[in-house]
Amino acid sequence: MGQTNSEKASLAGQVAVVTGSTQGIGGGIARKLGEHGARVLVQGLQSQRDGGEKIVQAIEAAGSQALLATGDLRDEAHCRSIVRKALERFGRLDILVNNAGVVHRGTIEDTSTALWDEIFAVDLRAPFILCQEAVRHMKERRSGCIVNIGSVNAYCGLRKLLAYSAAKGGIMVFTKNLANYLSQYRIRVNQINPGWVLTEGEHYVEAVIEGKGENWLEDALKTRPFGRMLLPEDIANAALFFATNELISGAVLDYEQYPFGAPIDLESPGAVVR
Repeated sequence: MGQTNSEKASLAGQVAVVTGSTQGIGGGIARKLGEHGARVLVQGLQSQRDGGEKIVQAIEAAGSQALLATGDLRDEAHCRSIVRKALERFGRLDILVNNAGVVHRGTIEDTSTALWDEIFAVDLRAPFILCQEAVRHMKERRSGCIVNIGSVNAYCGLRKLLAYSAAKGGIMVFTKNLANYLSQYRIRVNQINPGWVLTEGEHYVEAVIEGKGENWLEDALKTRPFGRMLLPEDIANAALFFATNELISGAVLDYEQYPFGAPIDLESPGAVVR
C-alpha cells in the first residue's frame, strides 16, 4: 500500500538545503524531502543548471516549493550565500544535507597538492562553512538537522582514492564532534556512508574513465549480493529517516551491501565504493 498525502507530509513547513543536488544522490535526496513537504534549496554547479531546474520542477510538481542556487563550493562566499538565500526565500532552515563531493583519482605518488586542496575544499571545508552558517540560525530555534553524506571509503578506501578517502574520513569525525557540541542546542547531526550507487556520474566514471564501456553494469551486477545496485532513492530514504527522527544524533550509517571488513578483493569491481 502506498503512502497517503498526510503520511508524506512529515516535513510540511520545514526548509531544507541540499548541496550537490542537481543530479545523482543529492537530486534524489532533494526530491524525497520535497515529496514529504519540505521546501528545498537545490544547489549545484552552474554547468549543471539544467539538471537543477529539472529537480526544482519535480519538487514543485510534488506540491512543494524549491529554489535553485548555482556556484562553486570552493568559494566561501558561495557556501555562506546558500544558507542566506534559503532564509531570505523561505524564512527558516531546518535541514542541511552536505552531499556535494569531488571524487578524483590519485594515489600518494600522483596526487598533486592542487588536487588534494580541491577535494578537501569541496568535501570537507565546504560542509564546515555551511554548518557554521546554518548553526547560527538553528541554535536560535533550538532545533535543526544536519545530514552529511560521506562514503565507506572513509575507513580505508581504494588505493587510487587517497585524497577522497582522507576527506571522507575527516567528515566522519567532523560529524561525531559536531553532534556532540550541538546537542546543547538540540541540533542533530548524522552521516550516511554510501557504498556503490548507480548514478549518472557513476555511469560516466565506469564507462569512460575506467574504460569499461557502456555495458559495464552487466558485470557489476554479478558482484552485488542482493541482485541490484544501490540507487539514489535508497540513500534518499536514509536521509529522510534522519530528517524525521528526533532522537538520533552522532550516528554513521554505512549503506552498502558488503559489511565493512568483509574478505573481498579491494581491487575487484564489487569493492569500488563511493
